[in-house]
Amino acid sequence: MRSHFEIGDLYMNQKLEAFHAYIEGKTVALLGMGISNRAAVDFLLSMGARLTARDKNPAPDMEITEFLTSRGVKMIYGDGYLSDITEDIVFKSPGIRYDIPELLSAAENGCTITSEMEVFLSLCPARVFAVTGSDGKTTTTTLISEMLKKTAEREGARVFLGGNIGTPLLPYLADMNEKDYAVLELSSFQLHTMRFSPLSAVITNVTTNHLNWHTDMEEYTDSKRNIYKYQENGTRLTLNAENALTRAMASDANAEVTLFSSKGRPDAARACYLENGVIYYEADGERQAVMNRDDIKIVGLHNVENYMAAISAVWGYALPEDMREVARTFGGVSHRIELVYEKNGVKFYNSSIDTSPTRTLAALASFEEKLIVIVGGYDKHIPIEPLISPLAEKAKFVVGTGDTGLQVLRALEKANYPRVQMAYLGAFDTAVRFAAGLAKTGDTVLLSPAAASFDAFPNFEKRGERFTALVRSL
Repeated sequence: MRSHFEIGDLYMNQKLEAFHAYIEGKTVALLGMGISNRAAVDFLLSMGARLTARDKNPAPDMEITEFLTSRGVKMIYGDGYLSDITEDIVFKSPGIRYDIPELLSAAENGCTITSEMEVFLSLCPARVFAVTGSDGKTTTTTLISEMLKKTAEREGARVFLGGNIGTPLLPYLADMNEKDYAVLELSSFQLHTMRFSPLSAVITNVTTNHLNWHTDMEEYTDSKRNIYKYQENGTRLTLNAENALTRAMASDANAEVTLFSSKGRPDAARACYLENGVIYYEADGERQAVMNRDDIKIVGLHNVENYMAAISAVWGYALPEDMREVARTFGGVSHRIELVYEKNGVKFYNSSIDTSPTRTLAALASFEEKLIVIVGGYDKHIPIEPLISPLAEKAKFVVGTGDTGLQVLRALEKANYPRVQMAYLGAFDTAVRFAAGLAKTGDTVLLSPAAASFDAFPNFEKRGERFTALVRSL
């Protein structure tokens, strides 16, 4: 049986053929063996590249080691993984900055610094719909993908969903053509050095985030701007009218701009907005009702905004009836206000994706009842003050874990939130069990950390899976 990656005798677009000729015989360093670089291994080997895997983890798991060894990939692990970078090309993982001294030195010596996503976008023949933002980008990206599926079926095309959402698409390049759609979630890390022009770009919002990685808020915002900075005439940009940073971006965009708003019609030639419980799309004076808010199965005003962003992105590509069908059937993305268990009249919601205070604010606003809330985790140096008053108002009890959990509880105490309604447990498992033990019939327990997971878990998905496993074992 022929491997998916044995593509030498398969149809390749001209860009892919040119890349094959360029990289064949060259040495390539895969810097960081996360999901994106792991997925690039077989693709690059099929192109004739000679690979070295470099990773700071001194003890990679056996699965990765066997995977690389079986393919003849050289491995450099541990403290010296950045030393003597002499390869022709470096594929860096998104979480590694381009301007660390070792990479700057390698670039000065003639090394090309790139990434799996940058190479994919330079070669992709499909129509690219790209989404970024501080909050809501995964749901919006997924909604765009779902809305385009019916269109793709009618056109005899396919929809490829990936990027930061978890599925690297580089290995699928040979399967794509100009009729297909590539729908991508892109993080600020991926966009930091990116130069490309998507057919349709979306920025859901920009709020303070990832300041433990970016030098400051200006650099973080500029990374987001790269999603539209290189767009050309004939492309589309969707922006949040209610977010000051994104609304201001409309003034320097080359693309056709659509503004969306949950607070009525924004002042724009093209707009998608909520009015009297109905979502409308309006362009050049013509208004069309797309769906009722009640059509949307997933809860929360922030998800109404995600729908408006998706509608704006695909308008003219997907039909309104397809959009309504998605709204009535789509149950949400895992780890985003996900009802994972119900026992003895107690509901447990996993919203582990809430890695910033603004995400937790949106999660809290999705519920009418008072909540038992689990907060805390790895400190990304994001101000927590905007969260405190709404949390005090919405929570009947707050359980803290990790560094930021302690910060939140101290801030609540200063705001005169009752001490008897909060507890700091430190360890994640202990905090979850404690919260579950407090709950009585009719209560809702919400995991909404307002912080990253890296103090105890490799990513927010693992944290959410652990929460789900703990509550289901009760």
